[in-house]
Amino acid sequence: MMYLWLVVGFVCLIKGADFFVEGSSSIAKILKVPSIIIGLTIVAMGTSAPETAVSISAAFKGANEIAVSNVVGSNFFNLLVVVGVCALMQPVNITKDLIKRDYPISILATVLLLVFLLIVYFIGGAPGLSNWCGILMLIFFAAYLIMLIRSTLAARAKGIGIEEDDEIKQRSLPVSIGLIIVGLAGVIIGGDLVVDNARLIAEEFGMSNTLIGLTIVAIGTSLPELVTSIVAARKNEADLALGNVVGSNIFNILLVLGISSSVHKITVGFESVIDVCLLIAVNLIVLAIILKKNTVGKGIGAFMILMYVLYTAYIIARNYGVFGGVVI
Repeated sequence: MMYLWLVVGFVCLIKGADFFVEGSSSIAKILKVPSIIIGLTIVAMGTSAPETAVSISAAFKGANEIAVSNVVGSNFFNLLVVVGVCALMQPVNITKDLIKRDYPISILATVLLLVFLLIVYFIGGAPGLSNWCGILMLIFFAAYLIMLIRSTLAARAKGIGIEEDDEIKQRSLPVSIGLIIVGLAGVIIGGDLVVDNARLIAEEFGMSNTLIGLTIVAIGTSLPELVTSIVAARKNEADLALGNVVGSNIFNILLVLGISSSVHKITVGFESVIDVCLLIAVNLIVLAIILKKNTVGKGIGAFMILMYVLYTAYIIARNYGVFGGVVI
């Protein structure tokens, strides 16, 4: 039953996020908020709602490793698998804004996470995120969001390739509120189901909370990004994939872990520090590739997927003591 409930939890998370985004976007439309702002805020945050629900639920249940590894694993999956799969379908072109603004911020956010984990380690004896770390992350997130909105509005004013999203539906106020309530309930219930049953599965197979957070939970919560990017690639809009992924990765670290650690202190094992270091390394490798190529083609896409497979093999081997219990 725990496998069934895990699947039910993921369905609740994804559909709950959809309902929440639809209801919130509709109310924003009623309040005459521009569609482009809705897309940059409500819709973007909605894709991070599954990670947020799981990480907050994990933090409150004492499954701190899942709270952090869920985000780190999602960022690995987004960057290497989501972009890699899209590149196999269609070459992904790199925009100037991505190179100059978003990708460096994504790397800096990951470095910030590493710095906070180490500071808490030196202060308290174990890596983690204190409440002040979460508050600072949320401040950095708000600054990034303001910068993103201002630059996007400036580009739209100049007519530089910014289009309104006319697909956002405006429903009646009662229906919109109902969608938000149902969506939030789905996300909260789904988060609880995923954390509880993921821990049971981890115990069943001798998997650590860190491993199950990096793999099953991370992949499950990243399904919206994968589906969205594949649909974009099929519509010959694969260029959106990398931008969506980088934006989602920034949201995951600054917003998801910001909220989670600000409401409940998180303590993790040193394996999480190593995983964040590897995430930084992978980000730098991908950055070096796209700076040189300006396009992510099939060859690079296959290489990115291979990197993910190798990383997954490493964390599985680490979990089962292949390295002799040494944390590497």
